Amino acid sequence: MITIALSKGRIFDETLPLLKAAGIAVREDPETSRKLILKTNRRDVRVIIVRAADVPTYVQYGAADLGVAGQDVLDEHGGQGLYRPLDLKIARCRMMVAVPNGFDYQRAVRHGARLRVATKYVQTAREHFAEKGVHVDLIKLYGSMELAPLVGLADAIVDLVSTGNTLRANNLKAVEEIAPVSARLIVNQAALKLRRSAIQPLLDAFARATA
Repeated sequence: MITIALSKGRIFDETLPLLKAAGIAVREDPETSRKLILKTNRRDVRVIIVRAADVPTYVQYGAADLGVAGQDVLDEHGGQGLYRPLDLKIARCRMMVAVPNGFDYQRAVRHGARLRVATKYVQTAREHFAEKGVHVDLIKLYGSMELAPLVGLADAIVDLVSTGNTLRANNLKAVEEIAPVSARLIVNQAALKLRRSAIQPLLDAFARATA
């Protein structure tokens, strides 16, 4: 049995055509089904539904053979024990620094201000500001980042931005791009070594579909 770990939402929806290209059709919709293990049209392939942040962990420890995870999640996880053969070029967005419309971010940085930054991407934010020589106090949040500057909890946020509509709706603006983000195919290294004959055709099919 080959197990593929996916998260609900955009990554699941945008992975479906890639699975189809590999001859795999998921038989149930995770948005309407309460099941966390979904059957496919192939008896030897199943899909498990986990939180996006947990996909690398399931693959790292062998509970899943393959998974699809955003580069943002992998950067925070560290990627131990994972093979990352493909950028799937789906779920594209940008990791950005954003501030309230009235906040002069560039001036604050030039003058060496110590900024309070809210984010759930602590490792990414730490590395970014360290490279710039900017002093920050990082505040880890799990919910909507946009609220933090509005109530005085933080001067800035680091978060994923797709259209920018949520920022604009909350009187925030993106001021700096940290990195482009897309979803990656990840594979358990031991599974690939021991079951290459079963897994490699899937990798090849994904590669053809994203070429």
